[in-house]
Amino acid sequence: MSKRNLALIGATLVSIIYGVTFTIAKDVMPAYIDAYGFILLRVGGSVLLFWLVWLFMPKEKIEIGDFPRIIAAAFFGVAFNMLTFFKGLSLTSPISAAVIMVSTPMIVLTLSAIIMKERMQKRKVFGIVLGLIGTAFLILYGKSIGNATNAGLGNFLVLVNAISYGFYLIVVKKLMDKYNAFTFVKWIYLFGFLMVLPFGWNEFQAVNWVTVPEAIGWKIGFVVIFSTFLTYLLNLLSMKELKPTTVAVFIYLQPFFATVFAIGLGKDELSLVKIGSALLIFTGVYLVTMKKN
Repeated sequence: MSKRNLALIGATLVSIIYGVTFTIAKDVMPAYIDAYGFILLRVGGSVLLFWLVWLFMPKEKIEIGDFPRIIAAAFFGVAFNMLTFFKGLSLTSPISAAVIMVSTPMIVLTLSAIIMKERMQKRKVFGIVLGLIGTAFLILYGKSIGNATNAGLGNFLVLVNAISYGFYLIVVKKLMDKYNAFTFVKWIYLFGFLMVLPFGWNEFQAVNWVTVPEAIGWKIGFVVIFSTFLTYLLNLLSMKELKPTTVAVFIYLQPFFATVFAIGLGKDELSLVKIGSALLIFTGVYLVTMKKN
């Protein structure tokens, strides 16, 4: 199997894990732990995992001049991105949040065109528009799950998170071309942890762990290990082979998987609109990821 195909499989796996995360994280927040406290737990757990794995990896030295880029990646890819996303998710419904994330590919495409002078192909633009139409149908006519306490603000924060993530994908690309992923991702998470610490410490301390059910404990573990540690690794490995715009397009699959997962749990039901939306989303992803002959 080619490296590109492996990268595409990795990016699809990330979308499946994230799609599941919308509902799992919503079960944990804000009932058992508030958004920022959960982020502190999530980033702290991942820092430990990344530094542990690094012990068994080939060692590389990072040039001092690359640390400002690593700190920028920590801000856009960990701290600001997670703080706005989890706060937004705690205020809105999982499917709404998943759908708003779909604006990321367009943000990345626009930022790439401005910052990296990447040329816009008509096929890619058409693919993005198709995916967007499919996703719009999914949110407008797909039944929402969960209770949204302040959907307007929540949706706005999720959009801010999508813009932040778009910046991260572009900032981190230069590091990917230069180093092994394990060399710098542990630093990105360490700096990210220091950035979220002031926001999350009080909420983390406020958790009464004795009253947290075992099932919620497993869900927290899932978010730390799979939704954070594993997805970041898979994303970085995918980005070694794919352009940021291609990686970003896989976010289109998240609302689809979020809906499938919600239906599986009996919190939603299947309809013609959802099937049609899924077809549009998959066609959009195909058009953007298709290689030119």
